[in-house]
Amino acid sequence: MPTRESFMSPLLSRRRFIGVTAAAAGLGLVPFGHAPRAEAHLVTWQGQAMGAVATLQVHHHDRAAAERLVERALAEVRRLEAVFSLHRDDSALSTLNRQGFLIAPPAALVELLSECRRCWELTGGAFDPTVQALWILYRDHFSQPGADPQGPPETALQAALARVGFGQVAFDADRIVLPRRGMGLTLNGIAQGYATDRVVDILRAGGIASSLVDMGELRAIGPRPSGEPWRVGLADPDHPERIGETLDLVDQAVATSGGYGFRFEPEGRFNHLLDPRTGASAGLYRSVTVVMPSAMAADALSTAFSLLPPGDIGQAVQRLGEGQVHLLTASGETIMLQV
Repeated sequence: MPTRESFMSPLLSRRRFIGVTAAAAGLGLVPFGHAPRAEAHLVTWQGQAMGAVATLQVHHHDRAAAERLVERALAEVRRLEAVFSLHRDDSALSTLNRQGFLIAPPAALVELLSECRRCWELTGGAFDPTVQALWILYRDHFSQPGADPQGPPETALQAALARVGFGQVAFDADRIVLPRRGMGLTLNGIAQGYATDRVVDILRAGGIASSLVDMGELRAIGPRPSGEPWRVGLADPDHPERIGETLDLVDQAVATSGGYGFRFEPEGRFNHLLDPRTGASAGLYRSVTVVMPSAMAADALSTAFSLLPPGDIGQAVQRLGEGQVHLLTASGETIMLQV
């Protein structure tokens, strides 16, 4: 994926415009059978994970134990990057896209593709990881000097659309097969959420009772140590450096998608939220925020819901039986859907 164009986001993830307010700073870790101690140490890590800025902070009276827990979580993220990353030529996903098949795929890749299938079915095909062919089309077109601002030729668009369709991808524990030459997968719309959930699993197993994890997507474990909800600030889509709305989270995850997250050209008519049915970029909403029990579900559905009208989104949420969705329409109207 290109990063040299000045109008493109410096992050290769589709969006990361969720800000944690000052009230949410710090994560609390309480070992089983122990009460929190006033002399708790804070171990903090910040860096890149799954193509996005990530942070992890752990409070513990035993600094060495906290450091081991952080390292265990980061080792898991590094393991998953070796499976899902498109920025590593040696990753399992890059190998699959290059060859068109993968024998004895990593279990994590098969598991994530199974989750992709569920989201694909739930959203009527709006969530589709085979949009990589469309991404490459727009990337290559707008990387050319003097590129037509109206976008790629219709013939090129139709050729790319012929390589889109997750329903044609065959996968099981033994192999993954992409049926058409030039077809490829991108897991950028779900892998960060999956990694966040895996880190949460590790932290819970290590005794965390109250924490906020950001590995490209955000998920709260329990309430804040004080018992209050975590306060999460959502960026104003017109001024991403500002907080436009705040949410209270307890044992929930949140993800936000918007066309402002990544654009192929300066005007922003062509963005990273690509419709697998038409090849067009999303334009119904200025932002879509999804709150779900898992970061993986919030991640995937914030992408898919960017392409669906409110009625279809409401039906999907009803079928799930949980969650809430905050829509800011292109005209500035706010719509909230929840179960």
